Amino acid sequence: MVMNADYAADRRRLKRRLGLWRVVAVLAVVALAVILLAREQVVGRDHVARLTVQGLILEDRDRNRTLEAVAVDRRARALLVYIDSPGGTVVGGESLYHGLRRVAEHKPVVAVMGGVATSAAYMTAIASDHIIGREGTITGSIGVILQTTDVTGLLEKLGIEAESIKSGPYKAQPNPLEEFSPEARETVAAVIMDIHEMFVDLVEARRPLTRDEVTTLADGRIFTGRQAIAAGLIDALGSEKAARAWLASEHDVAATLPVRDLRVGGPERYLRDMLSATLGKTVFSEILKLDGLISVWHLGR
Repeated sequence: MVMNADYAADRRRLKRRLGLWRVVAVLAVVALAVILLAREQVVGRDHVARLTVQGLILEDRDRNRTLEAVAVDRRARALLVYIDSPGGTVVGGESLYHGLRRVAEHKPVVAVMGGVATSAAYMTAIASDHIIGREGTITGSIGVILQTTDVTGLLEKLGIEAESIKSGPYKAQPNPLEEFSPEARETVAAVIMDIHEMFVDLVEARRPLTRDEVTTLADGRIFTGRQAIAAGLIDALGSEKAARAWLASEHDVAATLPVRDLRVGGPERYLRDMLSATLGKTVFSEILKLDGLISVWHLGR
């Protein structure tokens, strides 16, 4: 009888636990349905699309496809681009710039700067029709950089001699295992300056500045939001509210329209990005992701 009573008690506890999990499962399904319904209500009617650009800017085919979809979506009345980034690769910034310009052919694009919008992130901002920054935003840093290290002296002290068999003297230059010859330095500098000229061309085309004015500003220096507006690099100071007011006054996009955040990529990417944001990355590990010419501003820390 004792064992029967214990067995009955265990069964009751098990049923209570199963009942609790059933309730949790039902609530989760209901919550998901409510979220999806709310999202469909936003997507299914006129709205303002919002793209968030944070961290290092790399070339991103998923993002390009997302922007292409926004460009032809008649329900997306405008695109708001929130930027908080120190920059990234030159090609990453260039790709995002052209993606935003394609959207701007169909609807207004307004950029709102957060704490930092420098280098390739500023290249991103100038693709918009109107740029808004905070007074304390750090922006500018118009320029390109290629970094390398010469460890030949250290290797010599350790008794290590590196050898390379190359098809030409400029192959794999700069190279930490070889001295950076004056001739190789000159060829690499020519590449850097050509890309820099491309950046200057974009700024001149998108901002109300002369070539001489852009060249003066494009020496790699950074600006606060207040300095940037005085220099003509941005259009106004404020927040997303100011961006909505500009859309309403200049393009008749009502400030009451809901905002839809764009999701770049599928669920697996969303999970990966969420885990990455949760775990965090060191500055060094982020820099390791960059290969080739970069347009990025970073403060030593």
